[in-house]
Amino acid sequence: MHKLEQLIVMKTVVISGGTGLVGRYLSKKLKQKDYHVSILSRIQKHDTHISSIAWQSDKQTIDSEAIANADYIINLSGANISQQRWSKKRKQLIIDSRVTTIASLFENVKQTNPNLKAFISASAIGYYGSITSSKVFTETDAPADDFLGETCRQWEQAADKFETSGIRTVKIRTGVVLTSEGGALAKMIIPVKIGIASAIGSGKQYLPWIHIDDLCGIYIKAIEDNQMSGAYNAVAPEHQTNKEFTLTLAQTLNKPFWYFNIPAIAMKILFGEMSAILLKGSRISSGKIQTAGYQFIFPTLKSALKDLCLAKQNN
Repeated sequence: MHKLEQLIVMKTVVISGGTGLVGRYLSKKLKQKDYHVSILSRIQKHDTHISSIAWQSDKQTIDSEAIANADYIINLSGANISQQRWSKKRKQLIIDSRVTTIASLFENVKQTNPNLKAFISASAIGYYGSITSSKVFTETDAPADDFLGETCRQWEQAADKFETSGIRTVKIRTGVVLTSEGGALAKMIIPVKIGIASAIGSGKQYLPWIHIDDLCGIYIKAIEDNQMSGAYNAVAPEHQTNKEFTLTLAQTLNKPFWYFNIPAIAMKILFGEMSAILLKGSRISSGKIQTAGYQFIFPTLKSALKDLCLAKQNN
């Protein structure tokens, strides 16, 4: 195929938050599928394969031509929810970084790109709140009234502006993303590697997770499947408690597992209100995305950890 024909065929995906862990990985996957990828970033980076677009979301300053040429926009922006303790100021930043970003994107799309094919936005399973329950939550459940639930409610409500304007909109409620290149798993591995793996709190709280390959697969399906619209849970089908997760990780690394739990009070002292992320968790259904036709590459924790730990050893 000639270069001119390739340019005509290639679809353009613009990713906000594309320099983060998921964004970098997703960009590579999209390039492998012959999409043209542009990254919205505060810092322009020079990559011969991926375009970098200067962006100041707080000032709503974006290269209008880049937005005008987008076939799809994927929004991954938002302040890290577990990077710092949740002060009042930090909480507001977490919400504003999500809502303001989408508002900026919406205004730019409204002005420059009436033909955008889809807007796909990250959300989180925090939508269902920080609780421990035997209930299996589905996309039809209402948002919780705690901080995480309210954050996700406002996050998704901002994304819904695209839907009301006639643009297909997909919201990906993501669990804990497992990758060999950092993120949550890198932190979980530390105590296991030094031989002090044990459950946190009661250990009975569920830890909904997803392999990064599957998360990227769901985003790509959201681009390519015109029937996908609304919210989808991006979590693996297998439900694991914190204790089960830690035990499986210890077994994968051939490390001991201690059957005494780290007291909940220790987590509360260390992390304050944010400790709810570690101490609470419910089962989240992956049924809707599976019904939509997505087949998980890593449906079990054992298969996911084996793949990621081997990948880490080979890096």
